[in-house]
Amino acid sequence: MIQFFHWYSHGNGSLWKDFAKQVSYLAGLGITDAWLPPPYKGGSGAASVGYDVYDLFDLGEFEQQGTIATKYGTKKEYIRAIQKAHKKNIGIVADTVFNHKAHGDELEKISVRKVNPQNRTEFISEPMEIEAWTKFYFPGRNKKYSEFIWDFHCFSGRDWA
Repeated sequence: MIQFFHWYSHGNGSLWKDFAKQVSYLAGLGITDAWLPPPYKGGSGAASVGYDVYDLFDLGEFEQQGTIATKYGTKKEYIRAIQKAHKKNIGIVADTVFNHKAHGDELEKISVRKVNPQNRTEFISEPMEIEAWTKFYFPGRNKKYSEFIWDFHCFSGRDWA
């Protein structure tokens, strides 16, 4: 298996194309699987490495977070690269982060309490109201693939207010 990215991989939407160009070479080396970075739209748009998850359904298809392509390319380029890998019997492992969410579409007023960083079950403050970026409705996607709207009820904790 090869990890075909690193934290500092170049942006400019070229990784999927670069991977597709190297598939034959990788197969010749005996590579049977490739670990690719998160393919969906991150909160910091074209600069996102994918761990600041914005929209799991946008693989570089919709104008969101200031870009259509992800840091690594477009949805069409991603699918072409995977198809090319499969033709050379290279399996794909897609790095996907389900427990992060970032750069919401709307602020919500919510009640929170601080917790002890050493024991997250222990409250160390009284309830207080804050505004948090916890509403996600993905206007660029316009409900394609999923109509689900995230709001503060979807989160058990927040790390920033």
